[in-house]
Amino acid sequence: MFSLVSGQEAVECINDGDTVAIGGAGAGHAVPDRLMRELGELFARSGGPQNLRVFHPCGLGDNDSRGMNHLAHEGLVDTAIGGYWGNAPKMVDLALRNKVKGYNFPQGVLGHLVRATASGKPGIVTSIGLNTYVDPRLEGGRLNDITTEDLVELITLDGREYLFYKSIPIDVAFIRGTTADCEGNLTMEEEVGTFSMLSLAQAAKVNNGIVIAQVKRTADGHCDPTQVKVPGVFIDYVVVEPDQEMTFLTGFDPALVKRDVEYEAEELLLEGVKRLVSRRAALELRPGIYVNLGYGMSDGVPIVAQQEEITDELVFMIEQGAIAGIPTTGLNFGAMFNPTAIVDDVYQFDFFHGGGLDMAFLGFAQVDKFGNINSTRFNNFITGSGGAVDISSAAKKIVFCGTFAVKGEQQITGDGVKILNPGKAKKFVDQVEQVTFSGKSASERGQSVFYITERAVFTLVPDGVMLVEIAPGLDLQRDVLDMMEFKPIISTDLKTIDAKIYRDQPLGLKHYFTQLKEQKSGRKGG
Repeated sequence: MFSLVSGQEAVECINDGDTVAIGGAGAGHAVPDRLMRELGELFARSGGPQNLRVFHPCGLGDNDSRGMNHLAHEGLVDTAIGGYWGNAPKMVDLALRNKVKGYNFPQGVLGHLVRATASGKPGIVTSIGLNTYVDPRLEGGRLNDITTEDLVELITLDGREYLFYKSIPIDVAFIRGTTADCEGNLTMEEEVGTFSMLSLAQAAKVNNGIVIAQVKRTADGHCDPTQVKVPGVFIDYVVVEPDQEMTFLTGFDPALVKRDVEYEAEELLLEGVKRLVSRRAALELRPGIYVNLGYGMSDGVPIVAQQEEITDELVFMIEQGAIAGIPTTGLNFGAMFNPTAIVDDVYQFDFFHGGGLDMAFLGFAQVDKFGNINSTRFNNFITGSGGAVDISSAAKKIVFCGTFAVKGEQQITGDGVKILNPGKAKKFVDQVEQVTFSGKSASERGQSVFYITERAVFTLVPDGVMLVEIAPGLDLQRDVLDMMEFKPIISTDLKTIDAKIYRDQPLGLKHYFTQLKEQKSGRKGG
């Protein structure tokens, strides 16, 4: 039987050296932030507990002080294992200063690892992460010099290489829901994602650990059993946080959990380079496909799809679990307006890992001559992969979106671009600082890969990176090649980027989609 306790009472149950696993994602998406704050405050007040191992499949934070930032005290955390670090700068600082051991593994892999831990398996075997920074032949997912233990191994089965990620026994699970009924059963009717809450609770219980649930409210009676996400029999303590927000930016917005509620569209006025890149990237869309979007530059693609009135022709899927709605953008990324369904993220990653995604739009910090991408560590700034490694390892087509150079300046006209400042640093480099995506592996898998910027479009070919399009109004040598550390293969059919992306008019995708469907229907009829 669960106990209703204060946040302070709940975290006092944690012992030195415990492994604490935390559910939720991003900027408050089902993040048990009250529990994390209470734990940080307990340590600051009493000096304990100490030397915890903290495990979080998704990133947790607001880029400032919440989420994992609450736990960024020297001595509180010995080791942090996370799917994304970029929204917890205080914890990143500890890792960079060798004050905490740190690992960054793919978000989907970590979600599956929780499920494996709950079922008593020694770990999971997968090809996700091969030939990237997670591969032990490169960095093994370790973030700094004091991190030496190998948590991932290279193995061979039936003549093929795989990575074996070791299970992580859990002593304490922090989970979150909306309502706990009279028996402690947890429902999540106001949560933008369900994540791995059930698996986290099960993993703790099979290890004789404890489960602490943060909720917005309790109910006197019994909830509908079909709505239960975590049964009360797995929950030890419930902490009520009546001011619990839907996300760090949203108190409660029913459009994020309802299919038929009107909402105010976000940032429909895309501007500058993001507008150009998003519009050019959207030209790769096709009707009827499953599409994933990454955080940052690429989250402008669904905005273009809205403007072009083609959202009903696509199925957007985000790794946090929402399906067939309109993805949110910016810090609120990870939710959807008007989703058709919200599934546990591990099930979403089952589909992603299996190759179900037709297309993924992701960001990049660097591209090298081999077609490798770095989006995880740049100039000693750690962000982590989130779901990018999972997604890019299996999607049929990947479109990487980003600016051509660091802090370049350009004048955008209806006819193209004019470069005013080529940039302070090059992003197309001889060798990336960290391999988040392997061009060699992608070629071997037969994936279609594009790199789209405001100045040029490249594609991956067996011999490296090929330049296939250049923005109108640019000088190839001065504005493109001179700002690259390597010379790309130049297509014998080098084209100009369609000038319509620079103009204030629709791209015509709705009409184009109609044509494609008619052609397909005609072929079937013939």
